[in-house]
Amino acid sequence: MAEAIRVEVVYALPQRQELVQVSLPEGATVRQAIEASGLLQKYPDIELDGRNKLGIFAKLTKADATLRDRDRVEIYRPLIADPKAVRKKRADEGKVMKKGGGPAEESAA
Repeated sequence: MAEAIRVEVVYALPQRQELVQVSLPEGATVRQAIEASGLLQKYPDIELDGRNKLGIFAKLTKADATLRDRDRVEIYRPLIADPKAVRKKRADEGKVMKKGGGPAEESAA
């Protein structure tokens, strides 16, 4: 009989985080863990073969990747805005940004 592995499946929403622990047979995939978690039924906006990227401990992975015991499967929501496009727009508008994201101040020399 195959050993059982325990994994966590995480889906972060703007106001809260869903974390579900599941027990699966050894050799289970990321897709199987997500299906076993029940999050697909609870959140029909999750698309494994489309807009949602997947990861194991913050490292991008495919749905058919094999899991190990105590892995954390993460379902990522799509970005609201493309960071490159936002930076380009700021540059086109002539805004100078300091490190940390706030507006840069002129330094008196």
